[in-house]
Amino acid sequence: MTEELAEPYLRGVLATAGLDVEYVRGDGDTLYYRKGDDEVPVLDFVGGYGSTMLGHSNPEIISYARELLAGQTPIHAQFSRHPYANEVAAKLNTIIKRETGSDESYFAIFANSGAEAIEAAMKHAEFERYVRLEGLRAEIGANIEAVRAAVTDGTVAAAEANALIADVTAHNEALAGRTPLFLTPVGSFHGKLAGSTQLTYNPVYRVVFSALAAQARFVPVDEPGALDAVVESERRWLHDVAIDGGQVKVVQRPFPGFCAVVLEPILGEGGIHEMPATFVRDIQRVAAELEIPVVVDEIQSGMGRTGAFLASTHLGLRGDYYALAKSLGGGIAKAAVMLVRASRYQSNFEMMHSSTFAKDSFSCLIAAKVLDTLEAGDGEIYRTAESRGAELRNVLQDLMKEFPEVIKDVRGRGLMIGLEFLEQGEARSAILRELHGSGFFGYYLSGFLLREHSIRTFPTSSAVYTLRFEPSANISTADIAKLAEGLRDLCGQIRDTDGQRLAPVA
Repeated sequence: MTEELAEPYLRGVLATAGLDVEYVRGDGDTLYYRKGDDEVPVLDFVGGYGSTMLGHSNPEIISYARELLAGQTPIHAQFSRHPYANEVAAKLNTIIKRETGSDESYFAIFANSGAEAIEAAMKHAEFERYVRLEGLRAEIGANIEAVRAAVTDGTVAAAEANALIADVTAHNEALAGRTPLFLTPVGSFHGKLAGSTQLTYNPVYRVVFSALAAQARFVPVDEPGALDAVVESERRWLHDVAIDGGQVKVVQRPFPGFCAVVLEPILGEGGIHEMPATFVRDIQRVAAELEIPVVVDEIQSGMGRTGAFLASTHLGLRGDYYALAKSLGGGIAKAAVMLVRASRYQSNFEMMHSSTFAKDSFSCLIAAKVLDTLEAGDGEIYRTAESRGAELRNVLQDLMKEFPEVIKDVRGRGLMIGLEFLEQGEARSAILRELHGSGFFGYYLSGFLLREHSIRTFPTSSAVYTLRFEPSANISTADIAKLAEGLRDLCGQIRDTDGQRLAPVA
């Protein structure tokens, strides 16, 4: 037997919960694993964490991919014209302009993954902040030179002026070296790269690496005034100089300490929570006051999953930047893009950020095909996602009424639904308390559904009592009924049997 060298600890965690299954094939909303000579079908509600809006191995996408590869489409043609990338950007602009009601264009920076798209957004936002800060410093420098000229011609006293200039310069230099800050909601998840993990609320993913990158301030979404309080606590002032009546005075100017607001319209890994309308309004107001961009992370919620191309459309939230990935690749390509509103775009950024595999012909052409598929029939797939999502949500709400002592909440929109279970830390059952204490409660629920009902779902990573459901738009009424049957059995195991069958038999 080959030694386990590919993330062996994770393999052990999966085995503990009964999730260490090797899938050999995917088709629609079904994954298959082998048991002897037979293939065992598993109904997949994970959907690649939102990556399979069009299903596994979508026939049209697969056929087109074969055609591209057979035609030897150039994967590696870096630093050349990429008209296929421009086509994707143009299609995205058409959709976003329609949904936002704006005529302003968005320029595109391509990436391989959602986390990389967020990293690009963070870098671009810091570039914006840097340009703004350097402009302020240049203005202050010019004012300092005006004071020095006044000293030379005797208009102001040299000793007083020079002392003030030294203090102002030292203060501003110290302030300019401060680590930039981002604003993001409590519960957010934006990836696990060095920068993006600092925007991820879960301290397990973030704290160890806090010294590596820019920092975030996490804002509760349901506390009026919390956002303003956070901003006020971080407010700092640059010092400028001015001559008034022959005296040199220090003038305060706002220091641009914040880079951007970054948020998901629906918290994905944070437990499937849609942003409250009041918080969205506060975010847009504060961003305008601070003159910083709003970065909308549509990586998991976008691509039609909620009944509109952008989940933020439902909230009236307009982004200065958008990050898209996951289903953009049609379930087979690694494709992502970061879009920046034209009025904020820093063109020199294109020479400062690049990626070997981004913007290649294969992933871009697949992405263009995906966008055409989503837009076909005047967006029929969006309406399907909305109606199937409503059907799924109704079924889950019926279960909550049936098991009020087990299920706490049903929430989400379209085909991005969360089912939250009541915590079992105080349960009478020692088994349930033990599963709670493991920190992997939701994974044991998922293991039961897989083992007993051939249904695949997972909890959200930072809210392990919330199971997520993100199937493709092709999910059927029969599939939803099968899920309901499995969940009813699961709830019964918690309520009636003290969870005795939730842990796999060793």
